[in-house]
Amino acid sequence: MRNQSTTCAIIGGGPAGMVLGLLLARQGVSVSVLEKHADFLRDFRGDTVHPTTLQLLDELGLGERFAALPQTRLERLTLPLPDGGQVTIADFSRLKLAHPYIAMVPQWDLLTLLAEAVRHEPAFTLRMSTEVVGLLQDGDRVTGVRYHDRDGFGDLRADLTIACDGRWSLARQAAGLQVREWPVNFDVWWFKLPAAPGLGGSLLPRIKDGKAFGLIPREGYLQVAHFIPKGADARLRERGLDAFRRELAAAVPEAAGVLDTLASFDDVQVLDVRLNRLRRWHRPGLLCIGDAAHAMSPAGGVGINLAVQDAVAAATLLAKPIRRHRLTDRDLDAVRRRRLLPTVVTQTMQRIMHRALMRPMLGGTSPAPSKALLAALVKLIKAVPWLAGVPARLIGVGIRPEHAPLLARRAPEDPRPIHRAP
Repeated sequence: MRNQSTTCAIIGGGPAGMVLGLLLARQGVSVSVLEKHADFLRDFRGDTVHPTTLQLLDELGLGERFAALPQTRLERLTLPLPDGGQVTIADFSRLKLAHPYIAMVPQWDLLTLLAEAVRHEPAFTLRMSTEVVGLLQDGDRVTGVRYHDRDGFGDLRADLTIACDGRWSLARQAAGLQVREWPVNFDVWWFKLPAAPGLGGSLLPRIKDGKAFGLIPREGYLQVAHFIPKGADARLRERGLDAFRRELAAAVPEAAGVLDTLASFDDVQVLDVRLNRLRRWHRPGLLCIGDAAHAMSPAGGVGINLAVQDAVAAATLLAKPIRRHRLTDRDLDAVRRRRLLPTVVTQTMQRIMHRALMRPMLGGTSPAPSKALLAALVKLIKAVPWLAGVPARLIGVGIRPEHAPLLARRAPEDPRPIHRAP
């Protein structure tokens, strides 16, 4: 059994874990990020990068490199009108920001960019193919992690362990932290379809006989979401691929010519949708953030950005007490207190969307508003166009946007710190 030590052990090399590790390392904290996979190449992770995260990348000196990545940019959310027109319900271009849009980029490209950035940080260690299998504890205090890598088992002791390991967090389970769950009546099937003439993205799902499909435009292909009843994955697969293709063709007729690219159910991945939140985000020596603290549904595509905001808040609040070896439970709870309002507001909005959109769709009806309500909405937005900026700010910026600590900021393409830690 190997025994090693670090100042901060971060479980999970997703966006929250990588951003948190980078911010802490740039502030003089020795950090080890443990990622169980050998690479970042996994489909159907959250790929929406909101204006707040784009601003953060600028502050970290990474904005120009991110802008060079292949991406699509979403400037407006629109609703179709019965007369064939459309109305804009969220206009990101109205935001007075450096990046008034949502960038849609494969998550592995974002993580690779962050991994390249940390190579300049001597305080940062990225350990791929390293799976955390348990917590080290001394009484009630978490003192590090037990892991397994290519060389076998080892212990990594740490002053602070931060769980960024997602909605099925091993760390929060091992720590016995209590979770409050809200019921969700749907799961999501994810798969790809190649770009084809007449086959384009749609902001509202296509619905036919209670079968709903969302089409998200990507570079050269469409990412497709199929909303299914909660727990129905195995039952629906048993019906066979042909039955599924027929339902897809009925809801999206223009996809009929490319359905043979869906060769087997191996091409279809299921997301077990959860909506929950820890009552307490920490134990002595352990902090949970992101989905490990509050699992989000895919509604609104805000999960990554909320997790990244958690990471920025944690790095801002904890770097100094960690460096001074004066970290207390009150410091750890300060992260929860700072991030609780944005989390509660976002999850409340998602629960409303579940009731207003998902329940009617799975019941076979359109979630579109009534004609009278739609007419009133169109009239109001046409009379007061700036109202479309309100939902854009809620989605793209949120309740409490976070900014990189000054010690962690860099000029573009400059690996040297602008400020020096005391």
